[in-house]
Amino acid sequence: MSSDDVLEKTTRVNLLFDFYGPLLTEKQQTFLGCYFRDDLSLGEIAGEFDISRQAVYEHIRRAEATLESYEEKLGLAARYERRTELMAGLREALGAWNPASDTRQAKERAIRSLDELERLED
Repeated sequence: MSSDDVLEKTTRVNLLFDFYGPLLTEKQQTFLGCYFRDDLSLGEIAGEFDISRQAVYEHIRRAEATLESYEEKLGLAARYERRTELMAGLREALGAWNPASDTRQAKERAIRSLDELERLED
């Protein structure tokens, strides 16, 4: 696994953890936090909690699967990411908009972004 893949996975797990972390067991929250947020190794976590590395790995693996399951059912993180993209596009469109000489396309892009944001809120 490349360093980009590791970073992408860490970012994804942290995003899902932000949305669904309170739904995990206390152990799952603790181990995920130690591994993905505090950047501790499996061995370090195992030593801290006096359990095997395999047990830590299993807790983390199950927690990740649970987070993905919640996201599959609820889609909160995907909606958040889409909303963030739309807001960036809207800011860009509005920042480039010059009412005196603006093209119709910039206005239409801004309106489409607003419309899509409204649909996400429903």
